Amino acid sequence: MERAFFAKDASYDGLFYTGVRTTGIFCRPSCPARKPLRRNIEFFPSVDRAVFAGYRPCQRCRPLETDGRPPDWVERLLAMVDADPERRIRSADLRAMGLTPERVRRHFQRNYGMTFDAYCRARRLGGALEQLREGADLDSVAYDAGYESLSGFREAFSRHFGTPPGRGRRGEFIRVAWLRTPIGPMVAGATDEGLCLLEFTDRRMLERQLSILGRRFKLSLVPGDNDHLRQTKDEMDGYFAGDLREFTVPLQIVGSDFQQRVWNALQRIPYGETRSYKQLAKSVRSPDAVRAVGQANGMNRIAIVIPCHRVVNADGRLGGYGGGLWRKQRLLALEQGQSRID
Repeated sequence: MERAFFAKDASYDGLFYTGVRTTGIFCRPSCPARKPLRRNIEFFPSVDRAVFAGYRPCQRCRPLETDGRPPDWVERLLAMVDADPERRIRSADLRAMGLTPERVRRHFQRNYGMTFDAYCRARRLGGALEQLREGADLDSVAYDAGYESLSGFREAFSRHFGTPPGRGRRGEFIRVAWLRTPIGPMVAGATDEGLCLLEFTDRRMLERQLSILGRRFKLSLVPGDNDHLRQTKDEMDGYFAGDLREFTVPLQIVGSDFQQRVWNALQRIPYGETRSYKQLAKSVRSPDAVRAVGQANGMNRIAIVIPCHRVVNADGRLGGYGGGLWRKQRLLALEQGQSRID
């Protein structure tokens, strides 16, 4: 997908879509627009997945039609939604435009994999999630998204994002907050027991990451703060200043027995040192499981604190890193005293 997108290969149009984080749009592979940096894109298998992730269609490559030219009446509808995503377009509005709701529903279902109502709802929910993620009040977000009742908003949110937006406020939940670092923003999540998520926000689709976390812990996620998140922020500041070499924030890790053994072994790699994947495999008493160790390393959800960046190839080359090799290089340089990250 990456090769096809950067080569503007039209033969892949309709097979996948590319979201551009810096602009909030999604495109076809053949989009003629200037291509963004690799770390600023993510891929989707369908239109509905891109829209529900909060992206809007590109006006240059028009990904909502394989030939880039939707019928005039569809173009008018899409323009209405783009101009005011919170507007509720009802059957009476469609009839006033000379359209039958049945025709509109069939066209959107056949071409985009969802009804027109679902498309409008996705655009509203994408914006609502962004507001909640930034700490907005649940009530105001629900009404801004065009829902006449909180129950309707909760039901729609739960259906599309996997967790009710405010359920956790009545009991245990995962608080989620943003952290600014010198090498890019991160999102942190913590329960009452400890830190359970620390990821660079451009590593993967954030909504999917949060949804996976909620399912694994069987808890709701809400924007907020707690002692563990505050401690994480303080320790991260100390780490990047070069003053802190060992994190003490409590962790709550969920994974298979093998994954947890690998993640525990990562925490035993001393600051400023590296280990090969083979050495890491030996340390968890599975010397032949180098590939499995690499996969577990890549599944680490608590970056830096669980230092998966300290694992390199046997020949000393950096190898892969979910946050990007440039970040891995800077983190290792910081720990080895070669540079300071300001």
